[in-house]
Amino acid sequence: MTALISASGLGVSIDGHVLLAPVSFDIDAGQVLAVTGSNGAGKTTLLRVLTGLSRPSEGTVTVAGNAPNERIPEFRGRLAALLGLPAFARNLTLREHMLLVAASWGQNFDVADERVDGLLHDFGIARLGARFPHELSSGQTQLFALALTLSRSFEVLLLDEPEQRLDSERLNMVSDLLRGLADNGTTIVMASHNQQLVDAVSDQVLSITEGVYGNRG
Repeated sequence: MTALISASGLGVSIDGHVLLAPVSFDIDAGQVLAVTGSNGAGKTTLLRVLTGLSRPSEGTVTVAGNAPNERIPEFRGRLAALLGLPAFARNLTLREHMLLVAASWGQNFDVADERVDGLLHDFGIARLGARFPHELSSGQTQLFALALTLSRSFEVLLLDEPEQRLDSERLNMVSDLLRGLADNGTTIVMASHNQQLVDAVSDQVLSITEGVYGNRG
């Protein structure tokens, strides 16, 4: 079976400064790769390369057999990413944000409406659907950002430290949701500092700091 995401000697440098030392890995559909390492090791840089926002300066990487390129609609349609909090519109409610994202990616209203209601419920923020983003606590904002990212259809999900601003109870909920997505065929790459999340969700771990990569037992 050909890996859905494959990297070989993938590295990024700018003006002689190494942002990501070369890494190699293969991820099959429905697997979760956790990327760990200290701040500045290159976790976010790796995610940016996978989204097509940055280009590698050495090595190769493919997603579904093609190099990441955000200018190609087919590529963008396969991949959803949360790399830091998105920009929110102050005059749109949470539910309106999510419906807008769902509709923008081609879902008809009935499908989008059902998907949004399901996500608001799954993330425990259904009662907040009529609020505006600036009215949320930090933990609620993180849950909303995750729900907003999942509002559209995708095959690959990229997440940069999804555990941010979450207490233990909310972290357990997000862990279960992410593992459920993977079990249903979604391929996930997430950068994380949280060992609890890594242990609960990942099939493989890429430790950039230690240069260690392998399957979890």
